[in-house]
Amino acid sequence: MNHTPLAYSEIRRELLAGKYTCVEVVQGHLAQISLCNDQLNAFLTVYAEEALLRAAEIDVKIKEGNAGPLAGLVVGIKDLLCYADHPSQAGSQILNGFKSTFSATAVQRLLDADAIIIGRQNCDEFGMGSTNENSSFGPVLNYANPSHVAGGSSGGSAVAVQAGMCQVSLGTDTGGSIRMPAAFCGIMGLKPTYGRVSRWGLIAYASSFDTIGPMGHHVDDLALVLQTIEGKDGYDSTLMEDVASTYVSNKRVAYIKEIVEHPSLQVEIRDAFFEQVTQMKNAGYEVISVDFPFIDQLLPTYYVLTTAEASSNLARFDGVKFGYRTNDASDLMDMYKKTRDEAFGEEVKRRIMLGTFVLSADYYDAYYTKAQQVRRLIQERTLDVLSTCDFIVSPTTSSTAYKLGEKTLDPLQMYLGDLFTVQANITGLPALSIPMGVDSSGLPMGFQITGRAFDEQGLFEFAKSIER
Repeated sequence: MNHTPLAYSEIRRELLAGKYTCVEVVQGHLAQISLCNDQLNAFLTVYAEEALLRAAEIDVKIKEGNAGPLAGLVVGIKDLLCYADHPSQAGSQILNGFKSTFSATAVQRLLDADAIIIGRQNCDEFGMGSTNENSSFGPVLNYANPSHVAGGSSGGSAVAVQAGMCQVSLGTDTGGSIRMPAAFCGIMGLKPTYGRVSRWGLIAYASSFDTIGPMGHHVDDLALVLQTIEGKDGYDSTLMEDVASTYVSNKRVAYIKEIVEHPSLQVEIRDAFFEQVTQMKNAGYEVISVDFPFIDQLLPTYYVLTTAEASSNLARFDGVKFGYRTNDASDLMDMYKKTRDEAFGEEVKRRIMLGTFVLSADYYDAYYTKAQQVRRLIQERTLDVLSTCDFIVSPTTSSTAYKLGEKTLDPLQMYLGDLFTVQANITGLPALSIPMGVDSSGLPMGFQITGRAFDEQGLFEFAKSIER
C-alpha cells in the first residue's frame, strides 16, 4: 500500500527504450481501478476504451519518434474541469446529463502533449467541502484506511493517485482543495500562483480564488505538468504575462507562531513539523518564527468572499439551458426555485445563501467590503514576511484524515479544517503540500510550503532539498 510508483521521467525512458508500451501502462492503471474503485469511489467515469485507443496511437508516435513531452502520462481529471464531449457535473445533480462542448485549457494542453486521460474524478459538489462527503455521488474513501475521508474537495483526484489508479491528477484549489487531500492521502499537491494557469473550462466556485493544479507522487511530475498547462491562452484575462521565476535562495524560512501553537493542531503533526524544522536547520537553513496578527480573520475573510462569489457564479444553474430541470413547476419562477432546491446539495445551498446575504444592500459594507479590506491586510503582512524569507512553512492540516461522518454534523468544525491552507488562496501565492510521514494510526501527515508569487520553481527546489 505504501509503494511509491516510478516518476514519469523513468516511465518515459522505459517507453522510449521499448521496454513496455503505453497500452501496457494504461492496462496497469485500469487493473488498479477495477481492483479499488468500487470501494474507494474515486472515479465517477472511467474512459477505459478511449484511453487504450489513445495509448495505441501514442505508441505509434513513439515508434515514429514524434511523441509529445507527456507521452504515456496517465492523468485523471477532477469533475470540475470541462473535457469536450464528456460529462462534467461538478459533483452535482444540477448538471446531470450535461456534456461539455469544449475542453478546459489545462486539459487541452495535456492532450496536446500526448497525456492520456483515464477518467473523471469525484469531488465535493462545486468544490465546496473539505472531506469529499459533499459529493452527490457519495464520499471518497482514503486508501490508507477506508473508514476515513480522503479530504476535499479534490478527494477523488488524491485517492486515484494514492492508490495507483493514475500517475497524476488535475485538481482545483479554492481554499486548500488540492493540498488538504494531498496531505490526507500522503501525496504531493500544488496550488499554483493565481494567474499562472488559465481557469477557462473550470466550473467556477469563487473566481478570485480558484486555481487548477497537479497532484502526484513526485516533485518532477508536478513541475512537468505545471510547465505544460501554464501560460496565456486568450480566454482568461486574469493570467499574468510573464511568469518567469526569479528564485534566489538566501536559505531563510519562516513559520507562523500562531499556527504551530493553535489549539486545533494534533500533537503528532506538531512534533513531526518541528522534526522537519530541525532537519532544515541541520541542512543550513535559518528558520525563524514570525507573528501573524490576522489568524482569527483568515477563515471569516475567506468564507465571506468565496460565498459571495459562489452566490453570483452559481446563479446560472437554473434549469433553463442545460442540466437538471424539475418536472413539477407551475410557472417560470417556480421552475427556478424547485430546480435549484431539488438538485443542489445542502452545503451548496448553505454557501449560496450566506453569499447572497453578505451581498445584500443592508449588509454589503459590513461584510463584503470589510472582508476585501482585511484580505488586503492579510496579503500585505504575508508579503512582508516573504520579503525577508524565501518560504513560509506550516503543517498542511491541523489533523490527519477524519473518520467518515465525524465533521458532517457541524459545518463550523468542517470549516476550521481549512485554517492552514486558505492563506495562500486569499493572497494568491503558490503553495505545495508534501508528505510528512504518518501518525500512530498510520494516517498520512502533510508539510506545506508557501512561496513568493510565480516562484513555483523555488518551491520545487526546496521540496527536493527537504526530501533529500
